[in-house]
Amino acid sequence: MIFEESDTMDDKIRELLKTLPKIDEVLLVLEKDDAFEGVSRDIVVEKCRQIVGEMRKDILGSKKRGEKVSVPCSAVKAAREVRKRLLALHDYSLRRVVNATGIILHTNLGRAPLCGEALKRIIDVSEGYSNLEFNLDKGKRGIRYDHVKEILCCVSGAEDAIIVNNNAAAVLLALNALSEGKEAIVSRGELIEIGGAFRIPEVMEKSGAILREVGTTNRTHFSDYENAVCGDTGLILKVHTSNFKVLGFTDEIGLDELVELGKKKNIPVMNDLGSGCFVPLDKYGFEREPTVQEVLKTGVDVVTFSGDKLLGGPQAGIILGKKRILDKIKENPLNRALRIDKLTLAALEATMMHYLDLDRAVDDVRVLRSLTEPVAGVKKRADELLSILEGLSLKDMTFSIVEEYSMAGGGSLPTQKIPTVVVAVSSHSISPNRLERELRKLEVPIIARICEDKVIFDLRTITEEEFVFMKDGMELIAGVS
Repeated sequence: MIFEESDTMDDKIRELLKTLPKIDEVLLVLEKDDAFEGVSRDIVVEKCRQIVGEMRKDILGSKKRGEKVSVPCSAVKAAREVRKRLLALHDYSLRRVVNATGIILHTNLGRAPLCGEALKRIIDVSEGYSNLEFNLDKGKRGIRYDHVKEILCCVSGAEDAIIVNNNAAAVLLALNALSEGKEAIVSRGELIEIGGAFRIPEVMEKSGAILREVGTTNRTHFSDYENAVCGDTGLILKVHTSNFKVLGFTDEIGLDELVELGKKKNIPVMNDLGSGCFVPLDKYGFEREPTVQEVLKTGVDVVTFSGDKLLGGPQAGIILGKKRILDKIKENPLNRALRIDKLTLAALEATMMHYLDLDRAVDDVRVLRSLTEPVAGVKKRADELLSILEGLSLKDMTFSIVEEYSMAGGGSLPTQKIPTVVVAVSSHSISPNRLERELRKLEVPIIARICEDKVIFDLRTITEEEFVFMKDGMELIAGVS
């Protein structure tokens, strides 16, 4: 369609709007190409309407953008876009990726990979029916938490356990059950924010608890807590600042002191541990991280933490503590809204079995293995991958071994640098940014990072089983570059 210079923008837009295809015309083109296979007619019709609607918006929007309008629409053009989107519906959006970043608990990449036993239990439990809420011994309705309560209490030393869908839910539920309409005392230096805009003050507000800040950002004294306790106090809350450290002129009160204050004033004390570690990581060269067992030994009433961080299990919020306190939390109506499903229970139970022997857990839980693996083991895998990639003889690509640092990620161990070994990739024909993008487009995407103008693969988060994805991916990228 050709327009004269004398034509106004409005005239051009009106003419182009007339070229918009009818839905039946687009459907006719699609029927000739057998585009309906595997998709209902209703879905195809809706996609046609969506595409034609977008074409109309694009034409009308061009006037606002001050753009020239010259490309007419057609049924063939619309059908081409509909066909592309119909094909995309058959592609899984949630996919496996190779984590080559060296960030072990990468929140954007799903945090903790599950152990083999957890995967098997998920399949076994989900292929048919299960005794999710059925007591096989008594032949009547049971409680879903009972499937993991015993093992959690056995490993941690807690009296009782509740599991909800993540730690934010665990904190929300506990605060609502114990301090709704009452003050919850917390140090100003512990009013943290973690990824996804999870802020302690906002969660407290939604829970119905009234925030009572004490102390300052860097220093909070015992007297600050003691002076804040009053008839309106419902809870004393201590939050583990797992994703940052305050250094220098600082002071904070230990949990054991707060527990004593809680006993004296008859006020429950809660500790949000965040990551929740069962293994003493200082044995492996890390800074001291309080374990769940140590925290519970202080006599604290409630402890909450995540299942998919340092525990290495599925996403879950785990609540441990005194039975009389947890009974009150269980009775809260929010508990049902936040409860976990059978797949999470199956994976969590299988993961916790490894913790019956802590040394075994370090070997069998991938997160712990990745954290504690000696550099020599990482270097061995790096050499193996280097040999594989160099053996491909890829044009214009060079590979080298570089010493680097990994991170725990996921708001865990924030100041800890973990020595690692990476394979660095450089190319004369592909820029680092382009190579990083191409790696993300692979059938099994490889998520890497760029350092000093090179793409690097951190072997601390890559297993030998994933080398085949690295090999095939690099071959494909080199072949199309």
